[in-house]
Amino acid sequence: MKSKRILVVAPHPDDETLGCGGTLLRHKAEGDEIHWLIMTTLTEQAGYKQEQIDARKREIDDVTKQYAFSSVHQAEFATTMLDLAANKDLVDEVSKVVARVKPDTIYTPFRNDVHSDHKAVFDAVAACTKVFRYPYVRRVRAYETLSETEFSLRGNETGFSPNLWVDISDYLDEKVEIMKLFRNEMGVSPFPRSESAIRALAAFRGGVAGVIAAESFVSLKEIV
Repeated sequence: MKSKRILVVAPHPDDETLGCGGTLLRHKAEGDEIHWLIMTTLTEQAGYKQEQIDARKREIDDVTKQYAFSSVHQAEFATTMLDLAANKDLVDEVSKVVARVKPDTIYTPFRNDVHSDHKAVFDAVAACTKVFRYPYVRRVRAYETLSETEFSLRGNETGFSPNLWVDISDYLDEKVEIMKLFRNEMGVSPFPRSESAIRALAAFRGGVAGVIAAESFVSLKEIV
């Protein structure tokens, strides 16, 4: 079977792991290329200390090694401020990476997440999936992000309703260990970005799919 080329787009480092870390590990184990686009960065201008910036860079390096990403791309937009960036600039950044990677599958955050950065990233990704401009993009999947997706107050009609489940039973432990590399993002239960919450969501999604652990997605585009 021909290997796939996967691109995960993360508003912030850790979204990729929370949303589809197990699936990325499964892709890698199956011989697929996996690529990572991070849409934001920490800067002193945004109020972060140099030691925080250096620590985040080390985390990204460590996570890159654990996944063995084929390429990592990081935009320079300020974290938590994507709603202030021009949509054209966001689209240009995503388009540049999509054109370089030429993915057949893109994982993107869910548009109705409570975090405004996620909405901005989704809209930019959506603009880069037109078949006449990006004919190699065959699949687009929205992932759920603990601490963002479940806190949306937009109502059930626009809530996260998955129609695709991926068995990550063999990869859940590794996903959790990778998430622990984001030292300042993890917390203790009942904090939503905790080991127990990650395992609980995987078990719940797995129960729907009839497996021990799963990640679920909204499949937005599938060309066969």
